[in-house]
Amino acid sequence: MRPKFSRRDFLKLGGMSLFGLAFGRYAPDFTSFDDSNIVRVATDSVSIYNQPSDKGLITGTWFRDDLIHVYQEVIAEEPKYNPVWYRVWGGYMHRSRLQRVKNILQNPIDLPEGTRRLAQVTTPFTQAWRYTKFYGWQPNLRLYYDTVHWIEAVEDGPDGTPWYRIFDHVASFSYHAPAIHMRPIPVEEYTALSPEVAWENKLIEVNLTTQTLTAYESGKTVFQTNISSGIPSGKANSKGISTKTPDGKFAIIEKLPSEHMGNGALFADVADYELPGVGWTCYFTSAGHAFHGTFWHDNFGTPMSHGCVNMRTNEAKWLFRWATPVHTADSYVTEQGHGTPVEIHY
Repeated sequence: MRPKFSRRDFLKLGGMSLFGLAFGRYAPDFTSFDDSNIVRVATDSVSIYNQPSDKGLITGTWFRDDLIHVYQEVIAEEPKYNPVWYRVWGGYMHRSRLQRVKNILQNPIDLPEGTRRLAQVTTPFTQAWRYTKFYGWQPNLRLYYDTVHWIEAVEDGPDGTPWYRIFDHVASFSYHAPAIHMRPIPVEEYTALSPEVAWENKLIEVNLTTQTLTAYESGKTVFQTNISSGIPSGKANSKGISTKTPDGKFAIIEKLPSEHMGNGALFADVADYELPGVGWTCYFTSAGHAFHGTFWHDNFGTPMSHGCVNMRTNEAKWLFRWATPVHTADSYVTEQGHGTPVEIHY
């Protein structure tokens, strides 16, 4: 049986160095870089060019989960919808498949038995591990910066330090991640916005042509941003559902602050379609189309998704808080009811 982490251990931890706990063979070593302006490669590989243009000469390549220091942000002529390039060592990289990250270590908290808390990953990535009586500890899913997860217990991890046990409603098993890599999110950070405004006086409008989302209260714009909708010509999934985002009139039918998108595969490779911890998801069709946070690209303004509406995580959080039905802070699936109307058009 795994040893439990006691309240006395928390008191002892308070006088210890996080640095000493953070890094061993079970956790990635992020001690050797300055995280003031760092990006993570969020796809198989990204090329470096000798100028801020994909017409330039390729001078190098970085690979998935490599961490790169950005010296300067450059606004180029192309692509017009996302003209930002980063000057890095050896040249320039377009930001479309890069994720801005930080490396912020946390103090573990105690979790009363039977409770769950939302927590956010605050390091570029962290490796989750799964424990079984037969195999012991084995590496499992990789969790990325800014993803959101339900933590339900704190226990000794494979390195003997406190790790959070993560509840995942899609995976058929629980797994653990280092507590110092996750920040429990205060409830006040995701309480409802404008709950006094009646559901029928709110509206979410998505323009698929301009790739924009606008939120209205009584006809007045209260929020606007660019998004990435579904790829119109993408291959349908195994259920025959197109990657095109449907147009028409809908309503928010369910909100999940943390969602696992994928199949919950036990030993998925980092390149597989397994996306645990997708934050601030608002479903608007029974087929699974939703607004949600996105950590695997920064290419908003053009279609990128499998049919959902990709948003920056902080903006998806705003929409989650603002949209009805009004959510509760301590439940995984929010109460369904009158949802904010959604209009999607070209």
